[in-house]
Amino acid sequence: MDAGGSSTRAVAVDAHGAVVGRGSAGGANPNSNGLAAAASNVAAAVAAALDGRVCAGVVLGMAGSSKLLAEPAAMERYATALAGVGAPRPRVVSDAEVAFASGAAEADGVVLIAGTGSIAMRITGHRRAAVAGGYGWLLGDEGSAFWLGREAVRAALAALLAGDATGPLVRAVLDDTGASAFGELITVVNNRPPIALAQLAPLVSAHAGDPVADDIAERAATGLAGLARQVWRGGPVVLAGSVAGPGTPVGTRLRRLLDGFDVRTADNGVLGAARLAAVAAFGERVGRAVTRA
Repeated sequence: MDAGGSSTRAVAVDAHGAVVGRGSAGGANPNSNGLAAAASNVAAAVAAALDGRVCAGVVLGMAGSSKLLAEPAAMERYATALAGVGAPRPRVVSDAEVAFASGAAEADGVVLIAGTGSIAMRITGHRRAAVAGGYGWLLGDEGSAFWLGREAVRAALAALLAGDATGPLVRAVLDDTGASAFGELITVVNNRPPIALAQLAPLVSAHAGDPVADDIAERAATGLAGLARQVWRGGPVVLAGSVAGPGTPVGTRLRRLLDGFDVRTADNGVLGAARLAAVAAFGERVGRAVTRA
């Protein structure tokens, strides 16, 4: 299953790799939903997908999985809830591992996620082997939506200082923030939660062709490509996240910079979780057979 903050999707896969059941429920991340509700939603989604079938294994993909794994009481709550619907203790994996599996059936490669934050992860044997980036907005997140928004504001500040705030992206930043002067823009941005800078990222994409926006997109793609290269040792590179999507300014440049690599795009997360569950329960051949979820 793919467990998010607002919704959870589960699929049941048989020993031939065919999807034989689906289920959905509310959010299953304990940080945003509370442990009791999260565990209940996991069980509800799995029960609907199983529809009375015998369950050989469960893979739970979740952002923030390391925190869940570090809290035995929370894991027991999930395991107990699943046992109540006839499912065994889940194997919990990160959203990055699920994203890689959603875009590649191979066991080894790299996944590069560029959403609100950014991280590259080398996958070996379907599991995390090494990472680059993923430090969060304060220490890194190169090329992420947060980074794009911050660079857009920095460009606007530079333009205001130079006395030429007429460029399309700069004007869009000032319109969005309601600021018109250097000090005012700093005050407005600092009065918002830092991560709110990610909300300005679409302005960079929307103003492709503006030299300022294009420079930011190029630097973002260069930073992201660098993260992927740091951990790549072979296999496909799966791109995931809204910033790295095909057709986006950053995504287009990123794919050009990674020319020569086997670049793929992540599909829906529940497909990746289904593949990992099939591998765990039935082996590699069946996992590769899971193509639709």
